Amino acid sequence: MSGNDVREAITQAHHEEWARVVASLTRRFGDLDIAEEAAAEAFATAVVRWPADGVPPNPGAWLTTTANRKAIDRIRRENKRDDKQKEAQMLYNDDPPESPGAIDDDRLRLIFTCCHPALAMETRVALTLRMVGGLTVPEIARAFLVPETAMGQRITRAKTKIKAARIPYRVPSAADLPARVSGVLAVLFLVFNEGYLATGPDTDPVRHDLSAEAIRLTRLIRALMPDDGEAAGLLALMLLTEARRTARVSVSGELVTLDEQDRGAWDAALIAEGHRLVRERIAAGMAPGRYQILAAINAVHTSAPDMRDTDWSQVVALYDRLVRLDPSPIIALNRAVAVAELDGPQVALATIDQLDDKLAGYHAYHATRADLLRRLGRSQKSRAAYDKAIELAGNTAEIAYLTRRRDQLR
Repeated sequence: MSGNDVREAITQAHHEEWARVVASLTRRFGDLDIAEEAAAEAFATAVVRWPADGVPPNPGAWLTTTANRKAIDRIRRENKRDDKQKEAQMLYNDDPPESPGAIDDDRLRLIFTCCHPALAMETRVALTLRMVGGLTVPEIARAFLVPETAMGQRITRAKTKIKAARIPYRVPSAADLPARVSGVLAVLFLVFNEGYLATGPDTDPVRHDLSAEAIRLTRLIRALMPDDGEAAGLLALMLLTEARRTARVSVSGELVTLDEQDRGAWDAALIAEGHRLVRERIAAGMAPGRYQILAAINAVHTSAPDMRDTDWSQVVALYDRLVRLDPSPIIALNRAVAVAELDGPQVALATIDQLDDKLAGYHAYHATRADLLRRLGRSQKSRAAYDKAIELAGNTAEIAYLTRRRDQLR
């Protein structure tokens, strides 16, 4: 096996096994820091050993065993007390297989396990994204629109609370799922978003592995909890968004916005499935939640054969309902985009300018403002807004698009 093949095997193993190894060690040792450090040491050992010895038949088992030994070695070094040594020695023995409980899928079970209701919602979501979702601290920070240092501190405090309060990493039962599902859906929504349009400059603009996994896991939740309207809504939202993926980035690597996309390239099967889920939720007659409304907005967009045929009054009405549920500045920004199509860019700009104090560090705020200023013929201010959006954006396809739009200004 070539060196490139070995590196690819290690990278693949890291993607598939990291969360499982960390969660397994955390359950055994009760210490997330030890689990993460031991997992990192195991992967570092693989980098040295696998090129010389070859990739083992079962990389996941090899990594788990190596990480367990690394963790035990650390416990022995840090604490010489007999009871700790006995506890560590016991961990050399294979534990009986843990019951999967209500959830058969390993990764989904880990996400439900990590989304413990004892933690605040944002904290449990951030910690789960780090432990299981495969997102880095910078990616998580960008998802929450907070500085990296603040997000790192939030995750560290969550680990400390877990340790101090002895919150158990226990596989949830069926009765536990309703209290945890909202956090799980939030995790999958953010993983999907990072996959659909990555926020970092060092990754591909679109990370299909993340979006596909988020859809797979949301399908499982839908099957597991068929009466949960938000699970159905999130699945519909993902499908209707994923249907446009192949039309979202041009061959030259530039973002293609909704008004310029080739709608014939959209995935008709995914759109049909998403529309069916939206209709099912409407027929249920229940008050829709956040994901259901977002799915309905996407259903309006994907129903229009052309951008000019979009029912913008319905889109704005749906955003009005959404604002009552989620009065976040991001929702207000997205609503303003729809208002610009219905009532004109001047009306939308007046709304957007009120969000500056909350979204000054968000590239999409400046990109939206730049586009509205361009449409109003205010080229100098538009150029400055494009410059700020380009400075803040991390996605290479977005940067290419914003740069072209800026350079087209007179």
